[in-house]
Amino acid sequence: MSKKGFTSSLPFKLIVALIAGMLIGFWLSSIHDSPIAKALLNIIVTVHFIAGQFLTFCVPLIIIGFVAPSITRMGSNASRMVLLALTLAYASSIGAAFTATVAGYSILPMLNIASAVEGLRELPPLVFKLTIPQIMPVMSALFVSVLVGLAAAWNKSKTTIALLGEFQQIVLSIVTRFLIPVLPFLIGTTFCQLAYEGSITEQLPVFITIILIVIVGHYIWMALLYFIAGAYSGRNPFNVIKNYGPAYMTAIGTMSSAATLSVALTCAKKSEPTLRDDMVNFGIPLFANIHLCGSVMTETFFVMAVSKILYGAYPTVGNMILFCLLLGVFAIGAPGVPGGTVMASLGLITGVLGFDGTGTALMLTIFALQDSFGTACNVTGDGALTLILTGYAEKHGISAENLENVIA
Repeated sequence: MSKKGFTSSLPFKLIVALIAGMLIGFWLSSIHDSPIAKALLNIIVTVHFIAGQFLTFCVPLIIIGFVAPSITRMGSNASRMVLLALTLAYASSIGAAFTATVAGYSILPMLNIASAVEGLRELPPLVFKLTIPQIMPVMSALFVSVLVGLAAAWNKSKTTIALLGEFQQIVLSIVTRFLIPVLPFLIGTTFCQLAYEGSITEQLPVFITIILIVIVGHYIWMALLYFIAGAYSGRNPFNVIKNYGPAYMTAIGTMSSAATLSVALTCAKKSEPTLRDDMVNFGIPLFANIHLCGSVMTETFFVMAVSKILYGAYPTVGNMILFCLLLGVFAIGAPGVPGGTVMASLGLITGVLGFDGTGTALMLTIFALQDSFGTACNVTGDGALTLILTGYAEKHGISAENLENVIA
């Protein structure tokens, strides 16, 4: 990635907003009794609230725009191989999520994370309160997406499917043209408030430690996927892994499974005959859009840490189980673009775990800081699932000649 490209990227903007917010917060904390500090804090708190309201308002639109069209596209090809691919992607995602949950309950308490709700300096009130209600609750949006998507696919409703496809493009435009430009303001004001309150200096080392733990988790999960794939297919998974270096590095640079697709296909094709060519052509493009195990693992671990930091407690076991099961569904419907998983699942973060605007902003920030490695895990893991598809096709006599009939 060029210097110009990096400086215009979302992670760079978020890092700048994070640093600027903290510096301003520390400065305001040092002069907290002055009229200037009080006036600036009133503005910062108000901007933060409005940006958070806009983010919350967009959540149901994002759910419907991302999930429903994806279901219609999948439902029209609901055959053995597609269903197997969906099952593998979902199993990998929730497996990564539950692994991260167990690791969170086991490791995070050892980090001595202090709650940011204890002994904080009080923030000033809002200058004015602009409330932007959602068009529907987030869980209602989820059920509408699933039901409408399935019904449209079953009935082959071409007009509805086309309309949902256009609506997805509209939502993507809202995200790219409105929501993403607002994120630096939301994140900057969030860290400004955290720095002013006096908790950020204690939590910054924790963020770095958490990111490193997650990256180690990515490698463990990839190793497990390839071990299972090799055992099932009876083929040497190292013949696939050794060719995935360029795809892994490309994913780190692009932070997008979709943008890495061409490189991933090239790497997978070099793995022949361990990977069948027809399985590569079928599996790699599909998994690039529905298999996001690294991003799911990251998000699950991070929500537990953020919950402890901001709200003083970890989510309950019941809420985490529900969160993991639903996150696997949202990961399948999420776009393979930077931050796609966490953006598509904002409804779960707010609806199931009860995060507010500050919590979602903090999640978006630390997720973006490691999104490159999560995407690289997603892309590399696609090779393991394609190896399982190859083994399944061989065991069930699905040849390259009749694959088209199977998936038609």
